[in-house]
Amino acid sequence: MGGDNVARTLGAFFLIALTSPLRVLFIGNSLTAANDLPAMVESLARAAGERTLEWKAVLKPGASLEDQWEAGDAVAGIRSQRWDVVVLQQGPSSRPESRVLLRRDTARFAKEIRAAGGRPALYMVWPARSRAGDFDGVSISYRTAAKDVDGLIFPAGDAWREAWKRDAKAELYSPDGLHPSAEGSYLAALVLYEVLFEKSPLGLPGRVADPAGRVLADVAPARARLLQEAAAAAGKR
Repeated sequence: MGGDNVARTLGAFFLIALTSPLRVLFIGNSLTAANDLPAMVESLARAAGERTLEWKAVLKPGASLEDQWEAGDAVAGIRSQRWDVVVLQQGPSSRPESRVLLRRDTARFAKEIRAAGGRPALYMVWPARSRAGDFDGVSISYRTAAKDVDGLIFPAGDAWREAWKRDAKAELYSPDGLHPSAEGSYLAALVLYEVLFEKSPLGLPGRVADPAGRVLADVAPARARLLQEAAAAAGKR
């Protein structure tokens, strides 16, 4: 009977773990806010039948992590409740001096995140269209910052390059040459989904809508498959 009780207890524990919401806090700027990326990830998870994604965001246009730290809202958000994952994002940070700041500010945010019971994560973005040669630097900066704190890495910038290997004309930038198009955000959302839920993004829907029916992305099936393959390839790097 003792063994049966232990088994039931463990079974109940794992059931709770699998059915309880995944709580995620996003800290960043307009590269996260564009096309409502957090809501897009939530919608993909819902369509796939995953556990509920509950999220909040502290997003300030043009803000670096240093700006977020000094403003205080992000730290207050971390301390406001227990988060499973806290996603950190700033600009491309490809230059050596920017990498230093990204690593420094990631480390101090990570202390707050760990103290609150969560895990830090880095949302790797991409350089401006006019600085296409900076992709390697962006990847190195974000991967290094994530490794410093044993954090998760969401390699969206790498996934963009994987998409261009499959279709060099894929339009992932918005007209301003920095922010993502709807397809660019959709590809980033696939990457976040894959890492957060440890599931392949292959087969996810191309049409993504929030609970109110607002369409966040509407990607044709063939294009959605290409972007899903790109996300999966980036996740294996």
